[in-house]
Amino acid sequence: MSGSLSSVTIRALDRADYAGWLALWSGYLDFYRVDLAESVTRDSFRRLCDSADGMFALVALGAEEHPVGFAHSQIHPSTWAPAGYCYLEDLFVAAHARGTSVATALIEATAAEAHKRGVERLYWQTQQFNGRARSLYDKVGRLTSMVVYERDV
Repeated sequence: MSGSLSSVTIRALDRADYAGWLALWSGYLDFYRVDLAESVTRDSFRRLCDSADGMFALVALGAEEHPVGFAHSQIHPSTWAPAGYCYLEDLFVAAHARGTSVATALIEATAAEAHKRGVERLYWQTQQFNGRARSLYDKVGRLTSMVVYERDV
């Protein structure tokens, strides 16, 4: 499917979205080959709905108000910007809605929410092999020269 998905609505994630969100979340975790404890999933959903810890979530609704995508973000302070930044931590669109305007709409809505919250930058990361997503990201953002490292603590 290409073009736009008819009648897509972007709005804040709500507790009533749990079943649809969970199906998308499971697909997202499968894509990244991650297995999380059910308690982590439940706690993440709660924090996203409550906007706890600087987090907020948007959901894209397709036909019959069924979730077809989500964006999870976190506003955080920065030593480089007085107002902080917004990290778009998770972005996922259901397979049948990829290639439509859903991901772009979620990114644009996240940027608008971040702007409303007073931060000056939205950023995100993806895996190097995620070519399909990267082709979109090249259109809506700019690639930086930063390399990400991590370690367990």
